[in-house]
Amino acid sequence: MTDRQTSDHVAFSLLAKSGKARRGVITTPRGEIRTPAFMPVGTAATVKAMMPESVRATGADILLGNTYHLMLRPTAERIDRLGGLHRFMNWDRPILTDSGGFQVMSLAGLRRLTEKGVTFKSHIDGSKHELTPERSMEIQRLLGSDIVMCFDECPALPATDAEVAKSMRMSMRWAQRSKDAFGDRPGHALFGIMQGGVTPDLREESAKALREIGFDGYAIGGLAVGEGQEAMFGVLDYAADMLPEDKPRYLMGVGKPDDIVGAVKRGVDMMDCVLPSRSGRTGQVFTRRGVVNIKNARHAGDPRPLDEACTCPACANYSRAYLHHVFRAQEMISGMLLTWHNLHYFQEIMQGMRDAIEVDAFEAWEAEFHAGRAMGDIDPL
Repeated sequence: MTDRQTSDHVAFSLLAKSGKARRGVITTPRGEIRTPAFMPVGTAATVKAMMPESVRATGADILLGNTYHLMLRPTAERIDRLGGLHRFMNWDRPILTDSGGFQVMSLAGLRRLTEKGVTFKSHIDGSKHELTPERSMEIQRLLGSDIVMCFDECPALPATDAEVAKSMRMSMRWAQRSKDAFGDRPGHALFGIMQGGVTPDLREESAKALREIGFDGYAIGGLAVGEGQEAMFGVLDYAADMLPEDKPRYLMGVGKPDDIVGAVKRGVDMMDCVLPSRSGRTGQVFTRRGVVNIKNARHAGDPRPLDEACTCPACANYSRAYLHHVFRAQEMISGMLLTWHNLHYFQEIMQGMRDAIEVDAFEAWEAEFHAGRAMGDIDPL
């Protein structure tokens, strides 16, 4: 495809395509990010139940950190004094930080939205804070993240086209302010965020505004917020095509394994989601044959692994019976092992797609992926 680019900023090279699915690499001073990429979520400077080296062992090239949570505790200023987020959490590879906008809308109490930004009360202690495009850029600079997200508003769906349009246009004004405040930061990238709900004309207006401002990468925002997979895929059928071919495309907050595969099929390069770690802590396990609930009594005496083809520590060293027992006993090792397995499986999916795209065989890989999951779990003993 395109030649590998060199840039003072984070650079993207598109290496192969299979249909709309894309195989590429994002180069950063902290290492390469192979795309399609799944980013485990380290909300409060940790991927829950995992050591950083364990996250890396699953195949992750990049983590996501959360601006809203880190600005409240321990604060971006403290992390900066301690050497930045990478040193603070012992992760020396790339980090993407979100802007804080989604969490302000979904978690904070008594928020007030104006053209300037958002004032809100902390969900932790009720203290009052203000988040603006300029403040979001400052916080992410203090954290030292490699990929910075513009500050945007995430309207709750369902909403009228008029409400979505008003919100999107303010987000585009905030995108320009974010770009202005970000300034010139060699070795760091700024991504814009497309909004517009499920309306093609609004998505196109948003994409045009972002292209005119100019970003190092482009996110598709405002999905995975309860609209359902069919509606999400309906937007992705056209939204990714509205973004520049030579820049990475990031679908925020997705998702389940079949959501991820469907997004890559439609031209998405990057995704993040809390699902593998959150599900691991609640006993829900993703395997190539579908979802397994380890809490179910059928596993209590089963000496077999979760997934015979999986090489993660949970599958290589422990039986379903043991994993069922430690989950029921509420032992910490349960969340650790099941989270490791889920993250390993998600990264296996990404590697499988990258390999298939390189040889223009994505469609065949996708059919095999869905056929395996349709089989359902192995029969009980």
